[in-house]
Amino acid sequence: MDVVKPIIEEEITKKLDITRLSSNGLIDSFWIADFGCSTGLNSFLAMHVITEAIQNKFQSQRSIINAESPEFYVFFNDHVKNDFNTLFRSLPPERHYQAAGLPGSFHKRLLPKASLHFAYSSWALHWLSQVPNAVTDPTSQAWNKGNIYYGGARQEVCDAYSSQYAKDIESFLKARANELVSGGLMALLVPGFPIKFDYSGPFYKGQMVMDHIASILIDMAKKGRISEEKIDSFNFPTYYTFPEELKAIIERNGSYSIERMEIFDNPGKYAITTAHAHASVYRAVFEDLMTNHFGSEIVDEVFDSYRQKLEASSALLLPEKDKSIIIFVLLKRKLE
Repeated sequence: MDVVKPIIEEEITKKLDITRLSSNGLIDSFWIADFGCSTGLNSFLAMHVITEAIQNKFQSQRSIINAESPEFYVFFNDHVKNDFNTLFRSLPPERHYQAAGLPGSFHKRLLPKASLHFAYSSWALHWLSQVPNAVTDPTSQAWNKGNIYYGGARQEVCDAYSSQYAKDIESFLKARANELVSGGLMALLVPGFPIKFDYSGPFYKGQMVMDHIASILIDMAKKGRISEEKIDSFNFPTYYTFPEELKAIIERNGSYSIERMEIFDNPGKYAITTAHAHASVYRAVFEDLMTNHFGSEIVDEVFDSYRQKLEASSALLLPEKDKSIIIFVLLKRKLE
């Protein structure tokens, strides 16, 4: 958010057309939603930046619309198992909006038609709605036997992940197109890679967290701690896109104009500098998935082993080894 804050402020100033957001030019309430908010700490910063920028926009146009700033309502969305209790306990006491929880998959419609004025999602759209069916089907050419991700896999596996991603992003865009008012804005911060490259090659395979976790699970299977069948039926439901791929999906949807699209280096890679911190972060991200599939009794062993792997090869912690980027996209709902 620190990276894109000035851009979001600039784009709201330039692109938010207040007079078009309501049939009579007046807006009593302004609806904002964060899709994939998690437990809120990062989301609260984003909502502060967005609501403050919109307030400034209203104040700058007070003579045109002849109205005070509206009431802001922020809807915090994440899956139904998200810790909304922690989110609401952590709400900033000094805030310029009323808050509500919005549990459910952001790949589906969640709000009334043409009710949302500004949509936001950060570091969430790499999560798929499901693992591609083909990669866990022994009869499929995309069966990902002995692997838990598309990194280092055959082209058929990569294609299955790419197809699932395109389907899910299209569902997300379609749902938001129904919810956004004509002229409403949507800011997306999407993790990805700068270009499409050979996922089966050493450049990609050596960088991904999942490769190390997969090797740990395979070692555990050899020791009889878990079964090979358990590994074959487990794949991570995440996919990192690249700018041209994401742009093509948006353009195919047809409901939005792309107002701005920029690429940024991922600042997160510079914040995690020790093996312990690295293992802790990824345990927080993946523990629930692994517990549901393998059981809680192996989780400590997996991430202790992961930390030890990083300590034994500290070069993997170097920021330059991480090629991930942030794709910033600002979309405007086309007028109807």
